[in-house]
Amino acid sequence: MSDRLFIFDTTLRDGEQVPGCQLNTVEKIQVAKQLETLGVDVIEAGFPISSPGDFNSVIEISKAVTWPTICALTRAVQKDIDVAAEALQYAKHKRIHTGIGTSDSHIKYKFNSTREEIIERAVNAVKYAKRYVEDVEFYAEDAGRTENEYLARVVEAVIKAGATVVNIPDTTGYCLPDEYGAKIKYLMEHVDGIDKAIISTHCHNDLGMATANTISGVLNGARQVEVTINGIGERAGNTSLEEVAMILRCHHDIHIDTNINTQKIYPTSRMVSSLMNMPVQPNKAIVGRNAFAHSSGIHQDGVLKNAQTYEIIDPKDVGIDDNAIVLTARSGRAALKHRLHVLGVEMTQEKLDKVYEDFLKLADKKKDITDDDILVLAGADRNVNHHIKLEYLQVTSGVGVRSVASLGLNISGEHFEAAATGNGPVDAAIKAVKQIIKRQMTLKEFTIQAISKGSDDVGKVHMQVEYDGQMYYGFGANTDIIAASVEAYIDCINKFRK
Repeated sequence: MSDRLFIFDTTLRDGEQVPGCQLNTVEKIQVAKQLETLGVDVIEAGFPISSPGDFNSVIEISKAVTWPTICALTRAVQKDIDVAAEALQYAKHKRIHTGIGTSDSHIKYKFNSTREEIIERAVNAVKYAKRYVEDVEFYAEDAGRTENEYLARVVEAVIKAGATVVNIPDTTGYCLPDEYGAKIKYLMEHVDGIDKAIISTHCHNDLGMATANTISGVLNGARQVEVTINGIGERAGNTSLEEVAMILRCHHDIHIDTNINTQKIYPTSRMVSSLMNMPVQPNKAIVGRNAFAHSSGIHQDGVLKNAQTYEIIDPKDVGIDDNAIVLTARSGRAALKHRLHVLGVEMTQEKLDKVYEDFLKLADKKKDITDDDILVLAGADRNVNHHIKLEYLQVTSGVGVRSVASLGLNISGEHFEAAATGNGPVDAAIKAVKQIIKRQMTLKEFTIQAISKGSDDVGKVHMQVEYDGQMYYGFGANTDIIAASVEAYIDCINKFRK
């Protein structure tokens, strides 16, 4: 059995399905190029038939990257496969990922079909995709809850039809690690022709077992893992790329290697977090802000005497360098451009000039500018074309006094002002916005995150606002957390469907 594990990254497909985390084509290209630098083998670039945006993104990503395989998702439907093949026309290495549900629940309630008909549809889809590309991956949706003997029949049939990779998803995140590993082992031992295809894992984290299930699958014969940066994805997310990569690096006795350049993990994590406006939880394994922090006196003493006492990973192995060059107000455009390049962000001169202006303003407020600050600045220009902009904000607040906010908005060139009191400065500021924007909207979620550790740090605010039965997601970043909150609220309003 091969000791090489293929990394299939679905950040741009499954990961991008997280509400509020959608990227435009330019941003997807940035992420794809960074994934190429990271060393992933396969980039699942989208679901082409789902939208014109996804179709175009697959085309442009195919043009932008060189050596990774570009994969497009489809259902077991001929039209889906036709559109995917068209979207992949410029890919140097192309793969169509087609499939169908195989659990009794899917067969009965989703398809109103029978086991035999599902096998026939699966085989026909693989054969049809094979007309366009040599590399065809088949997914048996809800394989985690599919009876093993029937799943083996499906896998054997699609391999005979020409599938080069067969994906065994734990779609609902239900399986226990020994159960999922046993499923992979059963297939390896009972499917005729299993040596002609690679078995892949695709595990969800609904019960917090995605990484454990994935590793169990690998130990039992799977040689491709489907993962996302930061473990993002629908519901509770997917298996985390960085966790799988570092588990295999730390456990040398497993003797399975990947092509991942682990020193690119941290900057890739920060780029995805910034572009998708999705905070990384502080205690997230490998890439969380506290992943290498020690507060216990016993731990601190041990680490100072020997880092390996409590650290099994050298932070530099995942790209965390405490000695990285820090930019200041005295840094020029060339230094900023170079740092952006190191972080995987390329931009036009016009955009660089705008980011540099914002950089200088921030540098005047902060002593040091971190990589996270730079990524926030690089992604903050998305609101340049918004028709509602915050012109000024003044807030009076304190202990024992009522908070008062006055602000000015520019709405399509017209200037509006309002003032309001509230239960705290953020409440007052948002009430002032509501006096100008007279719509019935409800704040459903409000998250504040400091992106490093200083009191002068940039604060990131994520908001979810309900309007007219729809949810809208907004983002703001500022050294003034009240201003960041108002910017996030306005960002939501700018996205309202007219």
